[in-house]
Amino acid sequence: MALTDRQIMRRVLRREIAGTIGLLTDEHDFRAMQRYRSFTFDDHATYLRQVEDLLRVRALQGTHTTIALFDPQEYAEYCTAANLDPDLPASRSRFTAQLATTGPTIPYDGQPLADLVPALVDEAVRQATWEYAATLLSRLGACATCGEDIGRAAFQRASDLVVRILDTAPPGDRHLVCSVTGTPETLVAVLHADDDTHSTFQLDEAETLEFATVLALGLATQGPGGLVMRTTAPGTPDQIYGWRMRGDGLEPLTAGEVFDAYCTDAESGDLIAPESGVDYCVPPELEEEDPLPGHHH
Repeated sequence: MALTDRQIMRRVLRREIAGTIGLLTDEHDFRAMQRYRSFTFDDHATYLRQVEDLLRVRALQGTHTTIALFDPQEYAEYCTAANLDPDLPASRSRFTAQLATTGPTIPYDGQPLADLVPALVDEAVRQATWEYAATLLSRLGACATCGEDIGRAAFQRASDLVVRILDTAPPGDRHLVCSVTGTPETLVAVLHADDDTHSTFQLDEAETLEFATVLALGLATQGPGGLVMRTTAPGTPDQIYGWRMRGDGLEPLTAGEVFDAYCTDAESGDLIAPESGVDYCVPPELEEEDPLPGHHH
């Protein structure tokens, strides 16, 4: 009887333990891990099916699981820095545990792995974009004229602009895209703001931070870039409008410029038929009566 009680208690405790699985999302990363003899999987498709089976079993047992993106190169660097043998399952477990707190992760809620993998990759891209933009901002240093930290001032200005853009948008769900092309790599950030029942919008904190950081980089470097807003509300056409980055601020695009941007193929330059049920329009005034204090040189 005591043995049975102990077994029951172990099962109960296992349900209380959250776990993280480091996932190899593509064939290239999977092949990179096959150099380790202790990594015994032979086929990526089979590996993914077995991971999905494991996730389902854990969910049926009431166990919470987080999925992390497992990068073989980062794993090798981690093992070198920590003086670990990379060809040991225990080393992979330690690396995965670290990913749970530092890397891109997504909770498993029963969704098919085919849906989870793209979402996990998107989360990794989002985090990498934010880290890259934040690094470039931090390297700008202080203004030679006024001594103010350029990156910090630009981030404050970007944050205030985001608030004004959302406050002046028509009612509905808002989808805002910012692109900055003046950096060594084109950076794109997306911000979703959905209306709730109290006529206010709901924002994801991490998404908002990344968006403001990318916008701040564009403002601070005064490179080519722009923002596009799309609002969607029941019973009305979608509205699309935008701004180009100009100096340390935003310049409204005309309705014609927005139409041309959406109805021209970016690669070929060919015309694309406009969407039905969409209004390409001029953005509302941002109501910036007083420029923000700070760096404006």
